[in-house]
Amino acid sequence: MKMLTDRHIKRLFCLVLALTIGFSLLSAVLLAAGGEHAAQYLPAAFAYMGLLILTVMYRYFRRQHQTMAHAIEQLHVFLAGDTTARIECDDEGEFNRLFHEVNSLAAILTAHAENEGRAKQSMKETLSDISHQLKTPLAALNIYNGILQQQADPDTVREFTALSEQELDRIQTLVHNLLTITKLDAGTIMLDKSEHNLSDLIADVKRRFAVQAQQQGTMLSCSGDDAISLFCDAHWLSEAISNLVKNALDHTKAGDTVTVTWRAFASIVQITVQDSGSGIHPEDLPHIFKRFYRSRFSKDTQGVGLGLPLAKAIIEAHSGTIEVDSTLGRGTVFTINLLIPTIL
Repeated sequence: MKMLTDRHIKRLFCLVLALTIGFSLLSAVLLAAGGEHAAQYLPAAFAYMGLLILTVMYRYFRRQHQTMAHAIEQLHVFLAGDTTARIECDDEGEFNRLFHEVNSLAAILTAHAENEGRAKQSMKETLSDISHQLKTPLAALNIYNGILQQQADPDTVREFTALSEQELDRIQTLVHNLLTITKLDAGTIMLDKSEHNLSDLIADVKRRFAVQAQQQGTMLSCSGDDAISLFCDAHWLSEAISNLVKNALDHTKAGDTVTVTWRAFASIVQITVQDSGSGIHPEDLPHIFKRFYRSRFSKDTQGVGLGLPLAKAIIEAHSGTIEVDSTLGRGTVFTINLLIPTIL
């Protein structure tokens, strides 16, 4: 019987059984020894036995009531906001099993509450970051629009129209990256994987940034084995590599180089994006994949801090990894490692 696993119930049962057997034996001995003369003492003996049993039962149920009252008190403390409150359940028995389950439920509820609190704080910080990121280009657009309204000179109009277009592109990039990274977080983006030639994929990335590289005087080169193919979603992997190339171009100047290389090993395909630009301060390296992270050493006022986190999310969705190595003043290397499924 499961209830006998509770040592208090077991003790109560044994004590009542012992009293019953003891008084029964005593009665039998008295009757055998004293006959009818002893029988007159039997009602008093049985009354005394009943009183002892009632006393034992009362003490047992009083202890059980105290235990339950303490449990209810702890529950009220927990509900009042003290998430550390727990019911003592170091003993055996059904009550203690119940208390253990209640404590487990309380721990789960506390963990959920903490996760929800962190999620709310994260959402608050994200909304604050988005507001801050949008505020700067919108303020610039407002200024440019005011200047344009007062200008009749075509050259000035063209200059500030170009600046306005730049700020609009900045807003568009921010919104695009936000929507993409939100979809990745929610798991609503289904990767459409198939075999793609890696050389062709990176050639498309190079064409996308050829004009920017030429305008700022940076050499953009791509080299690798033309025969390497990769089982991936070409659109999203191209997006990840593009973000790394854009980051490299944004941190290089005239005369610097940005190099994209790729090669295959036994079980992985490795893609590197290397630049000879300003490099990343050692203090910033652990944080560069955090959303909206802005270095206190950075002179970049255009970035929105989503390109690298987005690239990392896409690569991890491909079951890959991304690493960074940088020397301040000498450049940065991003290394992508993607598993070859046929080897697994």
